[in-house]
Amino acid sequence: MNLELVQTMRAALEAVMARVPAEQSVFGLKAAMAEVILKAAAHGHTSFDGLVASASSQLQSVISMLT
Repeated sequence: MNLELVQTMRAALEAVMARVPAEQSVFGLKAAMAEVILKAAAHGHTSFDGLVASASSQLQSVISMLT
């Protein structure tokens, strides 16, 4: 994995986390969303927009799973 992709993944994670309302920011959410982004990258989604879209589409289900 190259440095540019890692930076893109980090930026995507921060962008997704910035959308989470404080009352929904549960323990473990950031780690779980990082895992979603990592899996998306492993499946070929390497653009910022693609990673954000992949993570955003799973955000509510991850929150539900953790609460």
